[in-house]
Amino acid sequence: MVFKRLLGSLGVGGPTVDTVLDPGAARPGGALSGRVELVGGTTDQDVEHIVLELVARVETEHGEHGEGEGVVAFGRHTVGGPFRLAAGARQEVPFSVPLPWETPVTELHGQPLGIVLGVRTELAVAGARDKGDLDPLTVMPLPAQEAVLEAFGQLGFGFESADLEYGRIGGTGQQLPFYQEIELTPPERYAHQVNEIELTFLAVPGALEVVLEADKRGGLFTDGHDALSRFTVPHEGPSGPQDWNALVEGWVQELVEHRASYGSHAVYGHESGLAVGVAGGVAGGVAGGVVAAEVVDEVGDFFEGEGEGEEG
Repeated sequence: MVFKRLLGSLGVGGPTVDTVLDPGAARPGGALSGRVELVGGTTDQDVEHIVLELVARVETEHGEHGEGEGVVAFGRHTVGGPFRLAAGARQEVPFSVPLPWETPVTELHGQPLGIVLGVRTELAVAGARDKGDLDPLTVMPLPAQEAVLEAFGQLGFGFESADLEYGRIGGTGQQLPFYQEIELTPPERYAHQVNEIELTFLAVPGALEVVLEADKRGGLFTDGHDALSRFTVPHEGPSGPQDWNALVEGWVQELVEHRASYGSHAVYGHESGLAVGVAGGVAGGVAGGVVAAEVVDEVGDFFEGEGEGEEG
């Protein structure tokens, strides 16, 4: 889908811009490629620059003040300019820009997870700027991310929802101002120990950090509490599916039997209480079990009113 829009702030008869992304989903740490198509207006124009901005639509919670909305930018790349765009002329500007390793995953085996990202195009002409084009960005998981999710599904965990949380996980090398959290419901054998497990991926060039947080049930004489553990695997991970199942099962066992020596929120806590939630509506199992796909909002609706409450 390509969104076309007259650059109104550049005046009547100004140029138009379309950004066309290459087909297929991108991967965290990979390249995002495509082209920017320009059509000159009624007069010659001096294009100062063309900038692509990676954005995530988020819903924020402000404590007593309720929920708000905003758009968080997490990458900005100049892909063209300066050059002269003749009246009525058509010009294409190809681009290939890197995605951050921590870019959230939006789908698993083609099924949406409820996270919506976009690529916004900014064109500057003769001192005037306009963010005139917005296109949806689809991101598929790295092999290790996919294998971890499939292992959870094969172990009987169900997919509850996915969201973006604004803030940082303490004690990690997190780079982006937000992180993705995938909520999983436990199978019967763990249901008496944990209410849910929250999964976060923090990828770097050489490895994948997996952060697991369990909302643990309290006993007859004890209160429930959260436990958090971190694990690191290479991007490709172990050689076979059975290795993944055994590995993830070990992580879960360690998490539910968590002791103070493994760290807790006192060590690896969330540094910001500002939560950013994306509507869930996706229930069922993780792939390897089943992924039920109830898509949240269409991209156009999701980014409607993007200029309000913008973060970053």
